[in-house]
Amino acid sequence: MDTMRERFASVTTQLLDEDPRLAVVLADIGVDGFRTAQERHPGRVVNVGIREQLLVGVGGGLALAGMRPVVHTFASFLVERPFEQVKLDFGHQDVGGVLVSAGGSYDWPAGGFTHMAPGDVALLDSLDGWTVHVPGHPDEADTLLRRAAAAGDDKVYVRLSVQTNVTPRPVDGARFLTVREGTGGVVLAVGPMLDNVLAATEGLDVTVLYATTVRPFDDAALRAAVAGTTAADVVLVEPYHEGTSTRHANDALEHVPHRVLGLGVGRRELRRYGQLDEHLAGQGLDARSLRERITGFLAR
Repeated sequence: MDTMRERFASVTTQLLDEDPRLAVVLADIGVDGFRTAQERHPGRVVNVGIREQLLVGVGGGLALAGMRPVVHTFASFLVERPFEQVKLDFGHQDVGGVLVSAGGSYDWPAGGFTHMAPGDVALLDSLDGWTVHVPGHPDEADTLLRRAAAAGDDKVYVRLSVQTNVTPRPVDGARFLTVREGTGGVVLAVGPMLDNVLAATEGLDVTVLYATTVRPFDDAALRAAVAGTTAADVVLVEPYHEGTSTRHANDALEHVPHRVLGLGVGRRELRRYGQLDEHLAGQGLDARSLRERITGFLAR
């Protein structure tokens, strides 16, 4: 199976052939995946070098000129480092584009904290009008990337990850999916956290929702799931900062007495490189830890 980043390169190369409005902006990272596209469309595949503020600025400029820019690098270099450019060159200028990140919260631990971005979605939450897709499988990334590229002039962030679920789901870029039904509470798994959540909740009487589009937040799906439970207890399991979507869940359930637990990446930095699975365990996001945390919350 190819990775999400490999699928991103192949899908976007195809879309460049089909849509003359599309342009790709890179900052050295990911260039090899676009060699063929650059040969076919030298004016629409731009590599600015290791200049991340310029990367986003060029994307905003292309959008002002009527293009649909697809801007790509690691999440820490795409959202965190050039955040002012994201805020001004897309938000303040009121233009759209597609930001496609790699690296996630800690996909490449050996790269150190400079290459980790557990706060990216929370940062975008401080801005207006961003759609955020968090696929959990390359096939889902394919669907969501195509949707993002065709989304008129909307501002879209697509968060790719090395961590994937075994089975793709029929995502549509809008709704949460019901994967399992129960009456004892609701667990919402975001993107690549689904497999660990399913393993953690095996045998538990809970509903499991699956989200690959987290902004806009699917209020209706959460309300419907909670309506089928005996207690309005909700656990959010996200692959970025814990509590990122807690406010949205609370807003969705504002007329219902409820409890919400946000699980995700903590603020405390894990300072050893390790491997991806060790970081998941260190953050309490492996299946065993999730089961303890979920059952402990629901039993209170």
